[in-house]
Amino acid sequence: MKILLVTYPGGPAAKKEPRLLGCVENALGIREFVESKGHTLVSISDTGTEMEKHLKDADVCIATPFWPAYVTRERIAKSPKLKLLLTAGVGSDHFDLAAAAERNIDVAEVTGSNVVSVAEHVVMQILALVRNYIPAYEEVIGGGWDIAKVAARSHDLEDKVVGIFGMGRIGQRVAARLKPFDVTCYYYDNRRMTTVEEQVVGTRYMPLEAMLPICDIISINAPLTPATQEFFNKKRLASLKKGVYIVNTARGRIVHTDALVAALKSGHVAAYAGDVWYPQPAPADHPWRTMPNHAMTPHVSGTTLEAQKRYADGIRDCLTRFFNGEAMQRDYVIVEGGRVASPSYAYAFEKKK
Repeated sequence: MKILLVTYPGGPAAKKEPRLLGCVENALGIREFVESKGHTLVSISDTGTEMEKHLKDADVCIATPFWPAYVTRERIAKSPKLKLLLTAGVGSDHFDLAAAAERNIDVAEVTGSNVVSVAEHVVMQILALVRNYIPAYEEVIGGGWDIAKVAARSHDLEDKVVGIFGMGRIGQRVAARLKPFDVTCYYYDNRRMTTVEEQVVGTRYMPLEAMLPICDIISINAPLTPATQEFFNKKRLASLKKGVYIVNTARGRIVHTDALVAALKSGHVAAYAGDVWYPQPAPADHPWRTMPNHAMTPHVSGTTLEAQKRYADGIRDCLTRFFNGEAMQRDYVIVEGGRVASPSYAYAFEKKK
């Protein structure tokens, strides 16, 4: 059996830090395990020709959201042996779920493996934007001491209105971590929490069209589906409160690339941060690299060393069950038995049918 792992190159860091499990060189720490079962593990970073060459005779393909292997309908059609697609992390939109279901290919991801990591990253980036941290840091690096220039765009987080778009496992943890800052927090999601759940995390439900225009800060934590793709387009961004801060750690395609650049240049959006792009890896000339007032990072929010251990363990569990002919953990299952089983992705499948 052939297991194909497509992920990011670790380079010199892979040799210095063995806990960097998510990279090509360290291969999720599963090489010895896979080979001890008599199977072959191929670990690569190329998402083009080399990936297609190996995918054609692979039984399993593993990818990370941070260096996604786009397993399209066309690539699935050319891969007759493919039985299982795994995401080492959370978010499987790089796989064509409808095509996988039609071919009876199961899809799973390590649900919950990096929710804490992402939520902490969100709060960090909210503070970085509101407190104008990046320009302050650059002032120091540049040898300057222009306090007025930095302070003119620096605010307290306290008393701001925060809207969370997508109140899943990450959104709930973002709200809970913002609670001590004494913000007013609202959320929108297809599923409303109970009153008790809302009180615990410190937020209240509000219909989407009512929530977005009043927010000082918006955190995007929804999955990418046909309904959310380019949801924050030119019209939507224009409807937001002038001077809004936006943090997006969900998926880059939820925000329209060029519309965001224009909104930042005009000043309607005060600043933008996040670590998700489209496509990924982002090309060197991606406009988000050079747009004003941003605090972007590469897709690293969900791949701390602790998160890598969790999603590596999850992949090992998935493979063990697959080798033994056992069912996957229910929380991990996205596609099973020819249908999309996860409610988060079911809508995407219905739209493609």
